[in-house]
Amino acid sequence: MTDTTHLIGLLLGTEEDWPRAFEEILRRLGPVKGPGGTRHSFDCERVTIEPFGLRDRPRYDLAIDRLAYWYYHPREWLKKVALMDSVYLLNSPFTFQSMEKHAAYCAMMRLGLKVPETVLVPFKHPVDNARYAYTAAKYNQAFDLDAIAERIGYPLFMKPYDGGAWRGVSQIRNAAELHAAYDQSGEMLMHLQRAIEDYDVFARSLSIGAETMVMRFRPDQPMHLRYAVDHSFLSPQSGREVVTIGRLVNAFFRWEFNSCETLVKGTEVVPIDYANACPDVALTSLHYYFPWAMKALVKWCVFVLVTGRRPRLDLDAGRYFEIADDAGASYAQKLEAYRELADDYFETERYEDFCVARLPHLDEIVLNWVAGPGFDQLLVRTVRSE
Repeated sequence: MTDTTHLIGLLLGTEEDWPRAFEEILRRLGPVKGPGGTRHSFDCERVTIEPFGLRDRPRYDLAIDRLAYWYYHPREWLKKVALMDSVYLLNSPFTFQSMEKHAAYCAMMRLGLKVPETVLVPFKHPVDNARYAYTAAKYNQAFDLDAIAERIGYPLFMKPYDGGAWRGVSQIRNAAELHAAYDQSGEMLMHLQRAIEDYDVFARSLSIGAETMVMRFRPDQPMHLRYAVDHSFLSPQSGREVVTIGRLVNAFFRWEFNSCETLVKGTEVVPIDYANACPDVALTSLHYYFPWAMKALVKWCVFVLVTGRRPRLDLDAGRYFEIADDAGASYAQKLEAYRELADDYFETERYEDFCVARLPHLDEIVLNWVAGPGFDQLLVRTVRSE
């Protein structure tokens, strides 16, 4: 029997809750049998930030990134180990750098999703560049902010084009609020986006690899009350559409650890935010759903490493655009075709078979840990630290 040990790197900022849970569940899992009689073991460690040579060989087989969306040194390390060493990454730093929320809106509009009307407006204050004054004087066109808002319609939201943790997001109900928010935006590049009024439910779906959990989200509540435990808040049709949209986004951009926000109004499912480089997996916000998230993260990492799944850095947008451009297909038919592409990318059927055959004991492992003193200690430590 061939024994292989895989090292998983965690690239972290201030988080301690989910990394401790992930490390503990992975430790309890122990070795996993692979194809051909192979035996796979897993170690996990925190990635440190230090100078690196571009030809240095990393020790990691897979890295989970929670830092590089704002810290550029480790982001460049991720690019290096992806391009030169085929380290498997959650998530791709290439598309998360170039395909931020703005590009994600554009791509999903191109695919026909029901993204609200959105307009990108120039900076309120000049960018810090010596060439700006000349360029702006020659090429920047005057624009009527009020007219743009009137065309979109009130209420609307103003939010940064690249997003992140609700930073700079304002709900705008009138012209006075519009100008106040724009004046405060400074050097942030902002979207104006039509608000969806009187929606029935706000759904946030968390996708980890081939699995998706759709949760009822209440943004007006404190963080520890935002995810409601509700298993029947969507119709089967809307529920499938929400899952499909989340997986479509992830497969299109090669994201494997991401969240998607959708508003459901009647039978309409409207995606409003779905490029989240660091999705919420905090113990004190997910609560009931936290064990599922940790279990799904362990399962996906183990599946990737044991099966030798290779990272796919290139996008295959043409296959999606062919579906979008099929004039004879309905919206529902296009969604199903997108779902097939997403399931193909995530190898959904292979993943499910793998979990049944190789990880049948993981549910019990997680249940025993959550029911034991270790989880209680983690919860107390986390609450006290916030």
